Amino acid sequence: MDFNSSQEIVFVLHGLNVTQTNKHIYFSFTLILYIFTIFVNLILIVTIFLEKMLHDPMYLFLCNLCINGIYGASAFYPKILYDLLFDSHVISYPGCMTQILVIYSYAFCEFTSLTVMAYDRYVAICKPLQYHSIMTTRKVWTLLLLTWLFSWLESSIGMGLTARLPLCGVDIDKLYCSNWAVVKLSCVDTTLNNLYGFILTFSHVSQTILILISYMNIIKASLHSRVQRKKFMQTCLPHLITLTNFTISLTFDVMYARYGSNTSLLALRNIMAVEFLVVPPLVNPIIYGMKLTRVRNRVVQMFNRKVAALI
Repeated sequence: MDFNSSQEIVFVLHGLNVTQTNKHIYFSFTLILYIFTIFVNLILIVTIFLEKMLHDPMYLFLCNLCINGIYGASAFYPKILYDLLFDSHVISYPGCMTQILVIYSYAFCEFTSLTVMAYDRYVAICKPLQYHSIMTTRKVWTLLLLTWLFSWLESSIGMGLTARLPLCGVDIDKLYCSNWAVVKLSCVDTTLNNLYGFILTFSHVSQTILILISYMNIIKASLHSRVQRKKFMQTCLPHLITLTNFTISLTFDVMYARYGSNTSLLALRNIMAVEFLVVPPLVNPIIYGMKLTRVRNRVVQMFNRKVAALI
């Protein structure tokens, strides 16, 4: 069936398969997870915003990572919560395109942010005397702005290429709308979409190579100084954990979306599809909050002040 207008298309999401009893359990668990994700990210954002001592580039980039975490989580959780609560498994065409735009811009922004953070750590450890002259306030805000603009541009082009395709189906075998899932429903040749996908892959693999080169230089510099080794363990280790976590999560989703089998276990498909939307936004602020001493101390101080005020 070829749909004449995008306005009449309503996609059916086939990722949920829960009983009436389990539905309320899943809803409660998902809601708690969403609230906790927003809470831990907001704690770091508010702490960095209120404390002038944390207005260094590294903490501003961390604040941006937390904002992006909330942005990405909010593209996924509200829809899945609605589906669980009202037993709805459909999404309109405009709603699907919007979800694709937000989810993909979140993923691109996350990866670009991690690349910028790797550059910041490289300058801090390999060129400590030049750090403040290189990482000026203007440069930091320019990098943050370009990170978001670049991510939205990538996502908008991808969504535009998908939106032009006539569709011959409405069934999406996922919990949410993804670009590749919609492209597979097309009635026409999708070579252009595939080509753009390879361009994006090359772009972000290049970012990975830049991160690896940065860390090779950081590790080399850290071996010559005990102070630099300590700085590496405090500031670079959380970044490496975050990068590894996000890269593995995103790779799982991309590989499974393109090459995975629909006959495999539904639970496994769902876990692999949502991991990059659930795990990084939840884990990133916890990792940084525990590992970065200045952030941890400020959070504890703020919490103690609130408790004292209540008493």
